[in-house]
Amino acid sequence: MALRNIVTNEDPILKKVCRPVGEVTPRIQMILDDMVETMRDANGVGLAAPQVGIMRRMFVAEPEPEKVYCFVDPEIVSFEGEQESTEGCLSVPGFVGKVMRPEKIVIRGRDRYGKEKEFTFEGFEAVVMCHEYDHLEGILYTDKASEVFPAEQADPDAAEEQDE
Repeated sequence: MALRNIVTNEDPILKKVCRPVGEVTPRIQMILDDMVETMRDANGVGLAAPQVGIMRRMFVAEPEPEKVYCFVDPEIVSFEGEQESTEGCLSVPGFVGKVMRPEKIVIRGRDRYGKEKEFTFEGFEAVVMCHEYDHLEGILYTDKASEVFPAEQADPDAAEEQDE
C-alpha cells in the first residue's frame, strides 16, 4: 500500500463527474487499499477517488474505527428525512460548513471484491456516504453549505464530523 496525495479545492478535477469503474481488478483493489491508508493517515472518515486524482466512481469510508466500506460504482437508491451536519473535507483543509443531508439513505454498489452490496445508513454514517458520493458527481460540500467558516470556529461537539 502507498499514501497518495490529496487534491485540494483549487484543482478543477474536483468539479468533474467521474466515470464508472466497470470491472474490479487487482489494480482497483490496490487503489482502494491506498485510499484507506491515505484517509487514515490524514485522520479522515472518507475519501473519494477524485480526491486522489482518479476520475473513477469509487470511494472508501470509515465512519467508525475499523468499520471500513469500499464502494465501487455506487448509487444512492433512496433517501428520507433531513439533518443538518457540520462537515469538513480533506480537500478543503481548515474549513467546515453547515450542510443539509438526508437522515437515512440506501446505497448500492460493489465492494472491493466486485460483489454487489446494499446498505442502509442513518445519521452520521448517512452524512459520510452522501459527502463522498457527491465527490463522484463533482460536488464539494462547500457547493451545498449554507455557511462555511474556519474550522477553529466550529462547535467542539461537531468536531467528529469535520474530517470527512
